[in-house]
Amino acid sequence: MTMKTKGQHFLLSAKARTLSLKAVFTMGEDKAYDTFKGMRWPENDGEAICPRCGCLDTYNITTRKRFKCKACYHQFSVTSGTIFASRKMAYVDLLAAIVIFVNGAKGVAALQLSRDLDCQYKTAFILTHKLREAMAQEQEGRKLDGIVEMDGGYFGGYVKPENRKEDRKDRRLKSNRSGKRECVVIMRERNGKSLSFVVPNEGDAVPYVRDHVENLATIYADEGTGWDALHAGWDTKRVNHSVAFMDEGVCTNQAESYFSRLRRMEVGTHHHIAGPYLKHYAAEAVWREDHRRVDNGRQAAMVTEAAMRSNVSRKWARYWQRAA
Repeated sequence: MTMKTKGQHFLLSAKARTLSLKAVFTMGEDKAYDTFKGMRWPENDGEAICPRCGCLDTYNITTRKRFKCKACYHQFSVTSGTIFASRKMAYVDLLAAIVIFVNGAKGVAALQLSRDLDCQYKTAFILTHKLREAMAQEQEGRKLDGIVEMDGGYFGGYVKPENRKEDRKDRRLKSNRSGKRECVVIMRERNGKSLSFVVPNEGDAVPYVRDHVENLATIYADEGTGWDALHAGWDTKRVNHSVAFMDEGVCTNQAESYFSRLRRMEVGTHHHIAGPYLKHYAAEAVWREDHRRVDNGRQAAMVTEAAMRSNVSRKWARYWQRAA
């Protein structure tokens, strides 16, 4: 008897699984290396192009997996000038790390990745943040239109609640929050793309709305006073969550879906997200939400392509030496 697939969640379907760790390790180092070449130079069928002068003619130094330009004699590798520059991991391990990373629907902890790949925690920590940096580039300059749902939630830091109810304080208030706790504001098009920002308080996101939401868009938000200023520039509709989650079709359910993922990333996967890194995890959750219906093989390819298009990371280069 076969299981009924009607209404089956996408992640449970065979369509979601097009690449496995077994397939990555079976391909071996040489095929993984060819995969990275194809991602770096797709316009030249994976053949090297000098990153310094753009020459198509290169010598192949096979013993070192490097190339030498015939025009300017510059030596480079397939990862030179990318976010993976100066990498020491084998190409097959690097590709496996990307597959493990995208397979985690709620994120992957650096400690888990270090165990899976038998590498140092520092290596896994920096690698995952570099992948987040590559993911976030997809959101640069993004403009939202149509119906845009908007909401804010507080993440990072922790304030232990008092035992008795009468002693508990509203932890949403700035005076009662941990110093590292900040507001993540999410803006989501209905059935479209998303954008996240980290601000001290919900209302501080209004300038970002002006920069990234088209004037003819319709904004759906809750009754938080921080959103009152939106009525001056957009067709803004509000829903009072203390009364109903949806009022005449107005809701912020897609924004709440994003917060559900980010909250589980913070509490269930990473357990603690420090303030300076919150925006990176928020951007990762945006990428995962936007591509939640894409199979894991294509997700791995998208992250790899983004990483190979990215320049050398200035933030994460020599991070542990505090030279970034």
